[in-house]
Amino acid sequence: MKRRRKFLFLSIMIAASFLFSSPVSAAKEKRPHLEAALEAARWIKASAVQTEEGTTWPAVPGNEESINNTLYSGTPGVVLFFLEAYYSTEDEDFLAEARAGADYLLAALKKEKSAGLYVGISGIGFALQETYKATGNVKYLDGVKRCLQYLKDNALKKDKGIEWSQTTDIISGTAGTGLFLLYAARELKDPSLLDLAAQAGWRLMELGQAEGGGTKWAMDPDYPRLMPNFSHGTAGISYFLASLYKETKKEEFLDAALSGARYLRSIARTEGDVCLIFHHDPDGKDLHYLGWCHGPTGTSNLFYLLYQLTGDKSWMSWVERCARAVLNSGIPGKETPGFWNNVGQCCGSAGVAEFILSLHRITKKQGYLDFARRLTSDLLNRGTRDEFGLRWVQAEHRTRPELLFAQTNLMQGAAGIGLWLLHLDAFEQGRKQRIILPDCAFLPPAPEGEDERDGKNQDQIHISQNIKNFFVMRSKLLHFSN
Repeated sequence: MKRRRKFLFLSIMIAASFLFSSPVSAAKEKRPHLEAALEAARWIKASAVQTEEGTTWPAVPGNEESINNTLYSGTPGVVLFFLEAYYSTEDEDFLAEARAGADYLLAALKKEKSAGLYVGISGIGFALQETYKATGNVKYLDGVKRCLQYLKDNALKKDKGIEWSQTTDIISGTAGTGLFLLYAARELKDPSLLDLAAQAGWRLMELGQAEGGGTKWAMDPDYPRLMPNFSHGTAGISYFLASLYKETKKEEFLDAALSGARYLRSIARTEGDVCLIFHHDPDGKDLHYLGWCHGPTGTSNLFYLLYQLTGDKSWMSWVERCARAVLNSGIPGKETPGFWNNVGQCCGSAGVAEFILSLHRITKKQGYLDFARRLTSDLLNRGTRDEFGLRWVQAEHRTRPELLFAQTNLMQGAAGIGLWLLHLDAFEQGRKQRIILPDCAFLPPAPEGEDERDGKNQDQIHISQNIKNFFVMRSKLLHFSN
């Protein structure tokens, strides 16, 4: 009997030590990027507008006229940020915020009249599908299906293909809508969506114009400027066509994407072994942005995807030329004509840092990680902290540097900056980031030992391993006690 009591006492003590212990470093470790992201979340929450349908957040707090349902500057982007915050913390309050925003989007679907990704119903559909994945609530999946039905019903037949408007680009045009269709085809396992995306690709190929040994695309035939980079031009359209090849294996899509990339190489500034492609033509060939929208940060997605698809290492060298253009620019210590007082995902530091960290993951070069952290340190120093949380007062528009305000949204505000901070924290914690936009080629691998499907965090893994270890030790004690 004494032996049995001793065994039970030892079992209880071992269980307690296994189940409630965690690595000492984890208990004491500071996570400044997570903490900053949560401060940004607190500021966004403070701006919430409650309605009968759900919750929304004005792009500019206090200005209800700035409420919108675009992925670029409205409710969908905030929903995605709260979802990533939930994955990072397992705090159900963040999931509740995301659900309230998704409920608002469900009610708004009947009013939506455009198809695009960053401006249109495709962006809403992406946010709803990500909410469905986090919650399992089929009403969000039903909302995704309503978005897809809208795209099917409103596709306009044009020659061999389809379009939803004469805009071609990633932001509000056919390329962005096509990327959402590819995403939805994978998520819903619906081959009809892949067929619809392919028809969009055919239409874009018809609109291409031969130049520079390749092909270029205009954002809109009636728009007077040609903007060749990712958000509004050839780089983004070629990226969609390359993505189509990845899913369909139809060589004509790869050929068209390669042709677009050849045009971009023909107009790139390469002195110093960099890649800088002008902002616009005419009268903007001496203006070079650095960010996602019109700079190497965004255009690198095309080059990296082509490297993945073809195995041609020369495309990876163009990715690194894009990075070199950023690293050699002097930022964040100085502003450039194409990199101004802006730290957001679209034009500024958050988007650039995401790109540079991705290159560190791929190449393991320490210099990339150091630069991403330096950008982030500067970004945090530019923030404004008060009792409401953390925000960034900045100029959205290069041509209006005096127009300064803090925004809540994905591409110009705290949600997008917070999303970057959560992604950096995930990298530092050895976790997988969960929110990856449909136009991102740099998909981070899951850390070794992490479950791809449920995204278990390191604490969960630690506790699970401790439980396993406890039963192993218990069986040994039982053996020795008998």
